[in-house]
Amino acid sequence: MSLAFLFPGQGSQKVGMGRALVDGFAEARAAFEEADQALGFSLSRLCFEGPEEDLRLTANTQPAILTTSLAAYRCLASRGVTPAWVAGHSLGEYSALVAAGTLTLSDAVRAVRKRGQYMQEAVPVGQGAMAAILNLDLPAVEEACRQAAQGQVVSPANLNSPGQIVIAGHREAVDRAIEACKVAGAKRGIRLPVSAPFHCALMMPAQQRLAQDLAGLAFKDPGFPLVNNVDARPVRTGEECRDGLVRQVSGAVRWQESVERLAEAGVRSFVEVGPGSVLSGLVKKIDREAQVLNVEDPASLDHVLAALTAAPREA
Repeated sequence: MSLAFLFPGQGSQKVGMGRALVDGFAEARAAFEEADQALGFSLSRLCFEGPEEDLRLTANTQPAILTTSLAAYRCLASRGVTPAWVAGHSLGEYSALVAAGTLTLSDAVRAVRKRGQYMQEAVPVGQGAMAAILNLDLPAVEEACRQAAQGQVVSPANLNSPGQIVIAGHREAVDRAIEACKVAGAKRGIRLPVSAPFHCALMMPAQQRLAQDLAGLAFKDPGFPLVNNVDARPVRTGEECRDGLVRQVSGAVRWQESVERLAEAGVRSFVEVGPGSVLSGLVKKIDREAQVLNVEDPASLDHVLAALTAAPREA
């Protein structure tokens, strides 16, 4: 059975992430040192010591999660554990592409720092919002968003798992859509504590700025095929990877479809590589038969190595 590595996105950050890996493994330490040098400030200190309010700033969060994820990935790779497939949730797609050799870590951390800055600047704070809609199917959520728009923007942004769809747009339109979803039968609609409405049309200014930056970077063909967010399909060339990163800024993250596509390709083991276990929880809802593991510190690394050694798999 094939193995896929999954890389988390924004929201998985926490003060202290990566520190135990850096203390224990030279390859993790090298990843943080590379990121610090590329950015020109101590991202390591921010990850390990905070303060939390600075780590939560989008322009800091994105390179911080990416670097922590790559530190964990390098610990796996140096022990002979490599995937047949990779995927990442939003920001995590950059981590997946660094793991696959498409982007360098230095280029990626600089790109996602700007990505975070551009996404934050696209919509003034307080004008946008995101909300999780629970237990309502996609057609009903789409219809509720159409009814609620009233000349503003609101649309599905993260199609995460059965029963969990995140919407994004203008704050007032999101509030109207929450109520429309409840009328349509949603169990709950929960406003999310985010600083901008990601993955909707309001992000087009950020997408245009980021496209210029990504055009100047070298994208190699990935060493492992990637299932991307915006199309939920396998991509195998550097140019396809670049195009997907551009379009995902304003496009929806089709996560449930991505995991289903990996399962169709024969993936039976998923390892979430990086801080937290958000994606692990989503995969368990999407594919109840899959083996789901995560690596974020030495103890979880040991657990994954033992579990994968016990389970025969295809490269």
